[in-house]
Order: sequence, then structure tokens, then C-alpha cells
Amino acid sequence: MSTPTKNRIERVAIAGATGNIGSVLTDEVLKAGKHTVTVLARAGGSNTSLPAGVKVAIVDYDDEDSLVAALKGQQFLVIAIAIYSGADANHKLVVAAAKAGVPHVMPNYWGADIDNQTYFKSTLNAEASRALIRDVEDQGVSTCTPMVCNTWYEYSLSMGIDFYGIDVINKKAVLFDDGLTKINTSTWRQCGRALAALLALPVHPSSPDDGKPTLSKWFNKPLYVSSFLLSQRDMVDSLHRVMGTTDADWDIKYEPSRERYEKAKEAFEGGDRRALPRCLYSCIFFPGGGGDYESTKGTANQELGLPVEDLDEATRRAIDMTQPDGWRDGFVARYSAALGVTL
Repeated sequence: MSTPTKNRIERVAIAGATGNIGSVLTDEVLKAGKHTVTVLARAGGSNTSLPAGVKVAIVDYDDEDSLVAALKGQQFLVIAIAIYSGADANHKLVVAAAKAGVPHVMPNYWGADIDNQTYFKSTLNAEASRALIRDVEDQGVSTCTPMVCNTWYEYSLSMGIDFYGIDVINKKAVLFDDGLTKINTSTWRQCGRALAALLALPVHPSSPDDGKPTLSKWFNKPLYVSSFLLSQRDMVDSLHRVMGTTDADWDIKYEPSRERYEKAKEAFEGGDRRALPRCLYSCIFFPGGGGDYESTKGTANQELGLPVEDLDEATRRAIDMTQPDGWRDGFVARYSAALGVTL
């Protein structure tokens, strides 16, 4: 692994900068104003949505030389490409980063506690998730720092009954078990702020007794961040505050989390890919199932100087995303087309 000439990250490359999480990550790193940001843009794609202030490197994922050239001299690569881009695109990026000598990579993993065996015994995408991280490690060149942020709050709340069990549009909810199991959940903005703060840290301690946080603390380790530790009941109560409703205005049912999980797993294994969110979200709410990593492992929020967020403000953003012709409709259309399913 190459040794940086300075004890700080100056040059950052981002793949997937026009996506949902990628655009926010890019915006927050730019906002911090401490790095030269290069965005990897596919040849033939539209770059009109790229923010001002970034450098653009046009790449062809079928041309390794173009990827290596774009990553030469970069100190940190953030991979935030869409999940339907496939493992092949991710692998090509990781290999190119290694050949370009990029010393640090944040892999294309944004989710549950990767070290929690209880959760990953249940989830259906455990091997694919671990592969994203192992792919970086196997190259033997770059350190790997996955961001463990669990579920994205506004996204998950806006997406309907198959996710958090809450249908904001139709005022319906299925609470798993008693609805009181708490999990960590993060906003896109909190993830972006966490990345910007991580990149602003010194790479290594300045001396053996330097107790300040450095990037090296998270070399080949997960970076745990969070916005809220809350239950489905907390989410519904926040919706009530924002919408001016009560339980009487909603259709609220209860379902055992493991029963919901088993049904969803059977449906998914039978070919219904729409059942995957029901499976993933029900098992993360298993009591003691690993959805709450804050209580056992803590988070890096304080070390990174992340703010305490307002739950109701985040809930209001989720509601806005469900409005007609809003974010949700466009995303569902693109996601459905890419996966060949109807959501």
C-alpha cells in the first residue's frame, strides 16, 4: 500500500455521484470544502446533474484502462453505484482502484452491521453484502472502511408497507411483534456528513500518545453511524405529530416478525423478488436480532462531530417524498424497470 505524502486526504473519487446516496455524499464532501472531488461518469451518460465544483472523469466500465486512468493519484475512492449496476461493475471499480494504487476505499455497502452474525444468518443477501467488502480486501492494496448506517430513514419510510411496515400514503401499518423493538436508522444527510468528517481527519496519529480520532482507526473496520435509535411505534408517533393524526385515523395491525420473515423468504425463494424488502426489514426488527448496534458497539457520531437530528423533520421529508410525482414515484419506476419487477 502506498504511503501518503501528507497526513491527510486531499483527493477523493466518487463513483455513483448522481444516485440517491451518492449525490448526497458528493454534496456534503463538497460543502466541507477540504478536498478535490473527482466524479466518475459513464461515457455516453448525462452529466447535467453533476454539481458545480467537481472534476469529471469519463469512464467506460468495459475499458479497464479508463477506470485506472481516472483513479490514478486518488487517495480515497467512494463507491455508491446503484444496486442494480451489478457485482460486475463493482468488481471492475475495485480492481481498477487496486491497479491505480488508491490507498483507501469505502465499498458499495450501506446497511446493517456487517459483523453481526445473528442478523446475517437471517438476511438473504448476506453473501453478496460481504462480497462487496471482501472484494476490496482481496486486492491487498487498499484499506476498506464500510459505512454501517443500517436502514435509510426517509427512503424506508416512504417506500411503503414492505419496508418499515408503514404505508404513509394509505395510513396503514403492520407493527412487528409489539412494534417496540428499536433499531438504528440513518438519514442520507447524516451519512454524507459522516463521510465528509471522516475524510477531514488526519490519516494517522501525529504521535504515539495522540488520542484524537484518525482515519486509521477505521482501516479495515466498519464505521458505525446513526441518526436515530427508534421503533416502529416511534415512527408512527412521529407521523402522527407531523400529519396531525392519531391511531384512530390509521389501520394498524400486528404480525410476528419471524412469521412475516418466513413468509417473505418463502415467497422470494419461490421467485417473487418483490418479497426481498419484506424479508430484510422484518429480520432487522427481530428482538435481539442486531438492528440496534448503538447499544452494543456505539457509533462514531461524537468522534465525527455529527449533529443530533430532529426526527419529525426527517419524517416530514419522508412524507414529502411520497407526494404525487415526487421522488418515490420516479425511483420506483426506475427500480422496477431495472429489476424487471412491478413494485
